[in-house]
Amino acid sequence: MNRLRIGVVASFLLFPISVLAQTRELPSPAGAGSGQPNLTVSPDGRAHLSWIERLGEGRFSLRFATLEKAAPEKYEWSAPRVIAEGSNWFVNWADFPSMIALPDGSLAAHWLVRSGTGTYAYDVNISRSFDGGKTWSKPFVPHRDGTQTEHGFVSLFPAKDNSLAAVWLDGREMKAGAGDHGHGNMTLRYAKIKRDGSMADEASLDAKVCECCQTSAAMTADGPVVVYRDRSDQEIRDISVIRLKDGKWSQPRSVAQDGWQLNGCPVNGPAVAASGRRVAVAWFTVAGGAPRVKLAFSDDAGETFNESVIVDDGAPVGRVDVLLLADGSAMVCWLEKLSGGGEVRVRRVKPDGKRDQSITVAPSGTARSNGFPQMVRAGNTLVFAWTGARVFTATMPLP
Repeated sequence: MNRLRIGVVASFLLFPISVLAQTRELPSPAGAGSGQPNLTVSPDGRAHLSWIERLGEGRFSLRFATLEKAAPEKYEWSAPRVIAEGSNWFVNWADFPSMIALPDGSLAAHWLVRSGTGTYAYDVNISRSFDGGKTWSKPFVPHRDGTQTEHGFVSLFPAKDNSLAAVWLDGREMKAGAGDHGHGNMTLRYAKIKRDGSMADEASLDAKVCECCQTSAAMTADGPVVVYRDRSDQEIRDISVIRLKDGKWSQPRSVAQDGWQLNGCPVNGPAVAASGRRVAVAWFTVAGGAPRVKLAFSDDAGETFNESVIVDDGAPVGRVDVLLLADGSAMVCWLEKLSGGGEVRVRRVKPDGKRDQSITVAPSGTARSNGFPQMVRAGNTLVFAWTGARVFTATMPLP
């Protein structure tokens, strides 16, 4: 099986931060050589940035900082706090850690730890904090198969009862074979984690999915929606959605019938955002040979989607993020390729599908070491994070 990816990140392209007039540089709390940024927003509207620091001698540190308002229209990051440190981690440009804040004020974070000698033998580790990130619980593993196979590409989100929920790609059905990748089917799995660490409602959501594309999840008024890159027996790798409603998971359904046939994983997962019953999904495809970033809206909590809209400027690399605005429009972030490198760009798409002009957030490389740009909304400000020689951050007023 040809899975188009690499393992541990060894270097970063040296792109300086240089943001345009619409954006404002936000001094990053991350050190030189940092990577794998992730952004999230807590129920009180504050943005949190998590990332990995390299400590040397094979040791890593997962850290986070909170965006604080220092003055009107001026923000700064708090001093970094350590979530976890270790020396046996799986650190990858695409399968990166995350942190979320739950409605009860607690925090949850995940990272990846090697479980064996195989290149892709690693487990998901999750830790909780109930004191604002001052202390973190002993990590636990949400999958209980015990196989030395791949477990990653995690999406954490709050369940309706304020428990922690997680979906991830699970390789327990993939057997070792020639090379490092093995053969068999990658599965999509779910578990709910209660406050005491016990697990409930464990489920297999899809028995055959794309092997190494990010998952994404959001909470609608009807319940959670999960989006991911699916995989058919004919190697069609389009985006599917699954919904949890009234305690039952739906069958997978395509967001759009792109028909992208690819004998290998593109390592380029979708992103979803929800508000009430309004849902927006952004994704990357090369169906028909033309690279595209697309967006589709749903007004029924993800049960059906409108016709997709092309978001990019003609030469996208993908690596998307998306959020919804109060008027029902969506902001989509992606990497656009240029002759001399690339740019992190953002564009507003209105409910009727009409597009505003794209805005360049910052120059960026498009190599795998540049990872996946991140975007969240804090009040009337958009917050961005991306990887160059380190993790960079910037803010932009909401258009």
